[in-house]
Amino acid sequence: MNKLTNIGLEKQDSVEIADKLNELLANYHIYYQNLRGFHWNIKGIHFFQLHAKYEELYNNALARIDALAERILTIGQKPLHTFSDYLRVSSIQETSNLSGDRETVEATHQNLSVIVNLERDILAMAAERDDEGTVALVSEDINENEKTLWMLRAFLS
Repeated sequence: MNKLTNIGLEKQDSVEIADKLNELLANYHIYYQNLRGFHWNIKGIHFFQLHAKYEELYNNALARIDALAERILTIGQKPLHTFSDYLRVSSIQETSNLSGDRETVEATHQNLSVIVNLERDILAMAAERDDEGTVALVSEDINENEKTLWMLRAFLS
């Protein structure tokens, strides 16, 4: 019996990596939805800047969601695709009724920190298992997310 996937990864490795990628996918979906709410409901003197920034962030998150789901499929596994699964698996909590600049930026920073920490775990796991495709995908995302975390922290300072 062949123990390799169609792209040459060990099947058990692909299952374990996909589990972590699905966890990241679930967190990204809740992060995305939180950003949509912030975009729609932001109020105050920073409305114009944050309204635009939240739109930029949720569009980026949506692109990452698609890339993650496609990577999970590429390594021979199945991406989660129901909100009940996302809520069950995600470490990020849904937010509601936030509309102030500081509270929404703090929540965004907190949510994105969860994502970056999970990505670091996935990066180490994928590198250990010679899954260069996942390493490249996650490494690129970490770089962008760390820059966003820095900007969010600067706003809060």
